[in-house]
Amino acid sequence: MYRFHPSVSFDSAYPTQQQIKQQIVDLWKRYDLERRTVFETKITSVKKNDNGKWIINDDEEQYGLFDGILASVGVCGDPKMPPLPNQDKFKGEIYHSSELDGKDAKGKKVLIVGGGASAIEALEFAVKNGAAEIDVLSRSDKWIIPRNVLVQSLLACNIFGQEIALSWIPEWLLRKFFYRDLQDIAPTDKGVFTQTPMANDELFDQIREGKAHWLRGDIVSLEEKGVSFNFRSKGVPKGGPGQERLVEGDIIVLATGFKRPSLTFLPDEVFEEPYGPPSWYLQVFPPKYPDICANNSTYVDAIGTVGNMHIGIYTRFLLMFLTDPLTRPTEQWMKTWIDFTRFMKRLAPTGAFDFFTYAELIYWYFFVLVINPFRWKWALFVFFGIGRGLPLMVVAQENSFRKELKKERKANRSDKSDKSDKSNKSNKSTKTH
Repeated sequence: MYRFHPSVSFDSAYPTQQQIKQQIVDLWKRYDLERRTVFETKITSVKKNDNGKWIINDDEEQYGLFDGILASVGVCGDPKMPPLPNQDKFKGEIYHSSELDGKDAKGKKVLIVGGGASAIEALEFAVKNGAAEIDVLSRSDKWIIPRNVLVQSLLACNIFGQEIALSWIPEWLLRKFFYRDLQDIAPTDKGVFTQTPMANDELFDQIREGKAHWLRGDIVSLEEKGVSFNFRSKGVPKGGPGQERLVEGDIIVLATGFKRPSLTFLPDEVFEEPYGPPSWYLQVFPPKYPDICANNSTYVDAIGTVGNMHIGIYTRFLLMFLTDPLTRPTEQWMKTWIDFTRFMKRLAPTGAFDFFTYAELIYWYFFVLVINPFRWKWALFVFFGIGRGLPLMVVAQENSFRKELKKERKANRSDKSDKSDKSNKSNKSTKTH
């Protein structure tokens, strides 16, 4: 997930939290980022001055001027903590899924409220801490796929980035060979190419061993010893009829996700419809500003190999646009690309930019590079972070050529001005005579 820098290296496809943190620390020290970073600074605005430079919080003197903006606020901010009905009645402990470090679940019954990625992480916590019983209380069924790079890569090969006529094949294979006896919790109302699936094998192992249960339904209220839960049959919508009964528990984990961080510090123009986020150029560049990259901040849903490349590719696109003026897309071209993508995905059950596959993403990258010959020299740098020397030399030569061209044009304008002045003086002299 974090292989966005050429010097970052992991020994496995799924590194541990400590390994990831260590790589961040190493980068921090290697590039002397301490003196290049300002902490505890809330960004309220970024806007351009008359010279096209970016000003932070209307304070050029304190923060300086900048050529580009990389908005990396992500999609996970403060925890969502929705109150549960009659929450005060419950005699046990209630935690958000982000607060589980150091908590003791050994021998206890754990109730996990939610059915997304946070619920899977909470399940892993409960398993590792020796919980006696684990019940996941989910309002809907979510697609779960094997935690296997090959399987994820094959699913991500759908270059159309949407449900297609053949999507039933991978969905049937998942039900047949991965869900197997647990097909009752496989979604039937939505395809795998409509939402971000969860990559996990442990959930099914725990269910088959009787240590965990996936319960579909709605929370009615909290009671002293657990949750009064309305069990719904497969296919019954949220809030529909079902059988209500008590699910006992000692700990309730709210796997209810996080609030999305705001992008309102960006200029108002970037939110104008029909080109508001995520409907931006390559999903992250606002049409009016190729020098803004909202990296991983407009994401909605996707399927791929956990995004181990695109963070760096997007960043290097931004660097290319900033460094080489001839590679920058115009506002009209950016809007045309967005409209074209919308047209190609007009039959998709989701918005054109609300869901994509990794194959579609790579296609975007190749298309955008190939369409402009001035970007060809940057291909190795954009995709792999190498070979920046050659394009920089070319850009230096182009800049030198542009300077000479400007001098010639200025000299020509000056000559024309002199000739015009002489002509005017000659005319005046003739008229006087």
